[in-house]
Amino acid sequence: MLHLETGKYALFVWPAYGLTALVFAVLIATSLGHARRWRKRAEALARK
Repeated sequence: MLHLETGKYALFVWPAYGLTALVFAVLIATSLGHARRWRKRAEALARK
């Protein structure tokens, strides 16, 4: 079972979780953006 009680360290733990989630979201978004650009570039080169 998930134990979410952080006690006196909550002030440090929860912002760290939030920052980690934000970084993961940014990494996923940039990776998807790069993949879309690479796909378009590859399709354009294949048409030539």
